[in-house]
Amino acid sequence: MKTYKYTDLTKQNIEELCLRQLADDHTITERVKVIIDTVKAEGDKALFDYALAFDQVKLDQLFIEKKDIEAIASAIPADAKLAIDTAYANIKIFHAAQLVKEQQIETMPGVSCWREARAIEKVGLYIPGGTAVLPSTFLMLGIPAVLSGCKQIVVCSPPQKDGKTNCYLAYCAVLLGIEKIYMIGGAQAIAAMAYGTESVPKVYKIFGPGNRYVTQAKQMVLASGITAIDMPAGPSEVLVIADDTANPAFVASDLLAQAEHGGDSQAILVSTSGTIISQTLAEIEIQLQALPRKDIAAKAILNSYAVLVDNTDQAMDFSNSYAPEHLILATAQFEALTPLIINAGSVFLGNLTPESAGDYASGTNHTLPTSGFAKAYSGVSTDSFIKKITFQHISPAGLTAIGPTVEILAAAEGLQAHKNAITIRLQSTDGY
Repeated sequence: MKTYKYTDLTKQNIEELCLRQLADDHTITERVKVIIDTVKAEGDKALFDYALAFDQVKLDQLFIEKKDIEAIASAIPADAKLAIDTAYANIKIFHAAQLVKEQQIETMPGVSCWREARAIEKVGLYIPGGTAVLPSTFLMLGIPAVLSGCKQIVVCSPPQKDGKTNCYLAYCAVLLGIEKIYMIGGAQAIAAMAYGTESVPKVYKIFGPGNRYVTQAKQMVLASGITAIDMPAGPSEVLVIADDTANPAFVASDLLAQAEHGGDSQAILVSTSGTIISQTLAEIEIQLQALPRKDIAAKAILNSYAVLVDNTDQAMDFSNSYAPEHLILATAQFEALTPLIINAGSVFLGNLTPESAGDYASGTNHTLPTSGFAKAYSGVSTDSFIKKITFQHISPAGLTAIGPTVEILAAAEGLQAHKNAITIRLQSTDGY
């Protein structure tokens, strides 16, 4: 990891450092376009063909149903079952608290306004299964979808070599009440959920992380106006702010935890202490050697860097410019820094709060904005699975009160029909 000194950096240097690697890759764009167009034209046939070509699996059917899911789930080890149960409970508690009914407001006498939540009827959940199988992602997406009341939840995940799913995803499906899992991965899964096929229902919004092909497919179906997506996404990332109260071994473990996601992940260290930086870099080399995914993590570390700052104000300025997916405040003074956080997906406070806790079981959602989109987007929540409809009701007294205001504004804009819609009611003799 290269180390930069904050005071040596220009504004342009900082902007360049904060750029992510997800530059427009025309090769991927072209390949994804072909996949989407093929699925759109050929439906299920394309999905069977892509399963054979990309997953090396010849499928008899594109999905497994409740009976098979329950049978596969029964093979889950007892310790994994308990861990998933604990994570499920924590995530459900946290997300259930987000379902708050809003109050009805009287903006002026006789004029009442309010909002009511309605679940998105049909949603698609993409659960990756390439270099890592992610039951945690199934929980993070499935729990708020179920709590929000979505009527149809379509789940896609790449097939295992036997053409089915694994016991961990199957057990999550049982907990969530999901009775069908589509054995479809990659950009073709996104295309299937966006356009629909003979077997796969079309959905209104697609959720879930994935590789660059999945990410590109989500962006393309969004741009085409076919379906909505949860958020723009790119490779995973973490930024750790550490002062001299931090433990270098802890910091190194947090950076590597993010690095092992993929070679294009980023793990950024910002510190007020040169000693902490050097000790952390040494710890990274030690811990890296013991990782099964060390080659992947090492590649990500080469794509990462450290920034030496003079004080925590500089550290927070850099963090807010970077807008990390995950922000760790590895300091005993984290309470003084939290008000300074403007842009971040999810924040982990203190030296005993690793990002991996949020990835799995603390309760917060791990589907978060990356690539600087934390400047404008939030992570997935129950809000992601609902839309809020505004309502208003005007009484006779309310119409008398608000009518002249609307008439004047409509006339000022030259919209006579708008004005007439008020005037005709005010002049009515029908006893409104």
